[in-house]
Amino acid sequence: MIQGTVIKTTGSWHTVLFADGRTVPCRIRGKFRIKNTEITNPVAVGDQVDVVFQSGEHTGLITHIHERKNYIIRKSSKLSKRAQILATNIDQAILVITLESPVTTTVFTDRFLAAAEAYRIPVLMVFNKTDLYEEESLEELNNRIGLYSSLGYTCLATSVISGQGLDKLAEAIDGKTSLISGHSGVGKSSLLNAIDPSLKLRISDISEYHQAGKHTTTFPEMIRLSTGGRIIDTPGIKGFGSVDMNKEEIFHFFREIFTVSKHCRFHNCLHMGEPHCAVKESVEKGTISLSRYISYLNIMDEEEDEKYRS
Repeated sequence: MIQGTVIKTTGSWHTVLFADGRTVPCRIRGKFRIKNTEITNPVAVGDQVDVVFQSGEHTGLITHIHERKNYIIRKSSKLSKRAQILATNIDQAILVITLESPVTTTVFTDRFLAAAEAYRIPVLMVFNKTDLYEEESLEELNNRIGLYSSLGYTCLATSVISGQGLDKLAEAIDGKTSLISGHSGVGKSSLLNAIDPSLKLRISDISEYHQAGKHTTTFPEMIRLSTGGRIIDTPGIKGFGSVDMNKEEIFHFFREIFTVSKHCRFHNCLHMGEPHCAVKESVEKGTISLSRYISYLNIMDEEEDEKYRS
């Protein structure tokens, strides 16, 4: 039996990397079961696993998953209660955002941040394709960076074309295991290729840089960078659901809402229609961003809809 790291999973087969550099395709031992029946995948990229070799060490059986430091999950579909573990044992999540080609909404951004907050994963927000931005988009870029920086998130503006921010991004990745995520077409593969040209990651036939295109990552996969560090690349995602979040807890994952909530008159205030709500008062005063509050309400409304569907 030997311990390794899962670097790719495609359903029934899982590629495991061992300390000597070998990668071996492995299956799960038959008696292995998913403890949480709402999770679709028992093994995820980043897992530390014990393996027993078979067929002259050409394949293996995963017999044990070691305790996870953390993980992040997304819903299998909008209407489904089941979820997929995207990655485990992550040092940080890198959210790639674009204000043009395609547009990343603040609602999507805030859903991702809330999910990472729930699983205690630090987030680096990368605002990409800045060379495309004209005056209006540059103003929006500065507004968003100002907002999220004020909340304690690390923000970085990047461009593959101009080279802006690439050195800082490479430095942030060095020596860490990072999940990289964002909508299809935001330039994740282009950024990684720019940092480490030896990767030669494939992008879509329609330029990933100028149009949304079609993301070429089908399954989450851990990529080792020659410059140092590991990247877990994920398929382009359309949305993050509030998996594992009770409705009464969602405000905990919006930093500024959680801070102000202690001043609400009622301890069980949901910050929606209750009287004497300090959060709503702060939104009205402009000390809490309206876009962030709308994102919070969006998640709360979805949770309400699911309650009636269940």
